[in-house]
Amino acid sequence: MKFIVGRKLGMTRIFDADGRHVAVTKIAALPTIISQVKTKDKDGYKAVQAKAMKNTSGNRTAKISEFKVENPGRYKVGDTVTLKQFKKDDLVTVQGTAKGKGFAGTIKRHGFHRGPETHGSNNVREPGSIGGGYPQRVILGRHMAGHMGTGTVTVKNLRVVDVDDEIIYLAGAVPGPAKSLVKIIGYGEKAEEEVDTAALEEQAAMEKLLEDQAAEKAEKNEAAAEEPTKDSE
Repeated sequence: MKFIVGRKLGMTRIFDADGRHVAVTKIAALPTIISQVKTKDKDGYKAVQAKAMKNTSGNRTAKISEFKVENPGRYKVGDTVTLKQFKKDDLVTVQGTAKGKGFAGTIKRHGFHRGPETHGSNNVREPGSIGGGYPQRVILGRHMAGHMGTGTVTVKNLRVVDVDDEIIYLAGAVPGPAKSLVKIIGYGEKAEEEVDTAALEEQAAMEKLLEDQAAEKAEKNEAAAEEPTKDSE
């Protein structure tokens, strides 16, 4: 699995070889260092803890993140994670903190409908009933007005449009404001022990079948060409 921590710089667009423009999000990779390796025997699950530094000197920590991996043994404390593991057209998952939107009512926060504005109705943007006669309290989790935003948002299947040593360009938008930190996770590359051998064997058998059919057809064509016609006789 591929992973790194980056800082969102903003959105722009890139023109491809056909002249079409693609809206992309520009993310600068932070120096990411493995700080802890967690195993099933010691910690109960497999994961690695990575420390993203604010600068290349490595004396200030920006964010400590944890990534679940299938093979934590391939990592060691002190290893540095770079953007070289990501390739163009890879599909990645981006996780970040959404923009804060302050206090919001039920219509904006939860998509409630407003009441009628005519015929003496006073229930225009009111939340409505928040409880019944029983159990005589507000049920936990009731949709009400309150703080909106600043939640963890995950966006999947974003395509890598371009990547260099420090900047990665992802097609589409990613959560969070500019200068916020995001986690980039890629599942495209499988480890050697995770390769689907059954699928490879099935593909090889299909290719062999097609080759045999092509050879049989060629032999029939040659036999038909060598057979004398009735007119020549």
